Amino acid sequence: MKATDRDYALSLDAKDPLAKYKSQFVITDPDLCYLDGNSLGRLPKKTIESISNFLTNEWGPEVVTGWSHWVDEAQPTGDLLGAAALGAAAGQILVCDTTSVNFYQLCLAAIKARPDRKTIITDKANFPTDRYILEGIATQFDLKLVIIDNENPKIAEHERITTDVLAPYLNEDVALVTLEVIQYRSGARSDIKAITDQVRKIGGLVVWDASHAVGAIELDLDANGVDLCVGCTYKYGNSGPGSPAWLYVSKRIQNQLQVPIQGWFAQEDQFEMGSEFKRTESIRGFQIASPSLMGIRCVQSAFEMIKEAGIKSIAEKAGIGTDLMISLFDAWLKPLGFVLNTPRDAKQRGGHISLVHPDAAKICVALREIANVIPDYRTPNSIRVAISPLTTSYTEVWDGFLRMKELVESGKYKEVAASGSRVT
Repeated sequence: MKATDRDYALSLDAKDPLAKYKSQFVITDPDLCYLDGNSLGRLPKKTIESISNFLTNEWGPEVVTGWSHWVDEAQPTGDLLGAAALGAAAGQILVCDTTSVNFYQLCLAAIKARPDRKTIITDKANFPTDRYILEGIATQFDLKLVIIDNENPKIAEHERITTDVLAPYLNEDVALVTLEVIQYRSGARSDIKAITDQVRKIGGLVVWDASHAVGAIELDLDANGVDLCVGCTYKYGNSGPGSPAWLYVSKRIQNQLQVPIQGWFAQEDQFEMGSEFKRTESIRGFQIASPSLMGIRCVQSAFEMIKEAGIKSIAEKAGIGTDLMISLFDAWLKPLGFVLNTPRDAKQRGGHISLVHPDAAKICVALREIANVIPDYRTPNSIRVAISPLTTSYTEVWDGFLRMKELVESGKYKEVAASGSRVT
């Protein structure tokens, strides 16, 4: 049976151990092919129950007395996330703030832990916010920011940073290297252990951004010797738009770092309201302020499901699903002028692939308006399509790719106007 036979996708679904989870999410249009789980995951039905219960049975009757058991929820929720998706032991993760705030906090803490070093390294294809924050840090503290041009295929294939690509930029002046685990545009995957070890050998620290990886692949942060990592929860984590992010600080280095924003939640005796700051020794020493309770409950309900399903099974499905996508690309889309900008080896990619086409922006709009398929677009010419293993069936992937083929083949996509939306 060939990948281009719909029965092939149906057979994958028939033996999929995760198939039962799709019914546990809110799906209002069964005909929709939702291939954008790498931007926003679907809503779990348990989350509706969790938030309703919090409003009705906690906030409502308990009011301010509820803080006696709400106050420390950032850490146990972090422990849940670590066990479910990150391969991290308890006491190393907080669910708090935004990815950008956590990224700023850990990057500056890492730089200040290497006071005699003045160089920061990142890559040109890194997520814009990360690059913008680093530019601000470099300007503020008079540091040298080195940006690897991994958009140049002569330097890096599919924007993928490897130890060979990184090696020429490393020296004893490097305080910090920060990269994405999964490149947000191409879907290429970094070898986090090899790169972390490589940078550690020259005395630097690595801050990983796992936003496009968490909930799709096995990260094994502890086993891979990662020191510092941040990420979001609203993509494959299915925790909702604007849900709290997370930060990971290995126990090995928690007492070596001080984040720049010294909030009262990091204070050793928090409610003594002391006049001087004395940081607590636990992971809470990296927390700024009050946890977002409703957001945290969304994270809890979503990652309890991920823990039950098992990140190994989730990662396996992501690999099979993106293999299917690449097979359909070869058969249907490559002849229509599409180019694959994602590694073919499943071990070198995450849960999404990138399809490059000169008319990518218009095709994305037409897929939504004409074909009932939701991908997303990334400048200058990339269509990203993802399989979110708990919510996306293989048949949904197959149908979405067939609709894309027929849309481009027919030329109907050329009839649509620009969407007018700032969001792509």
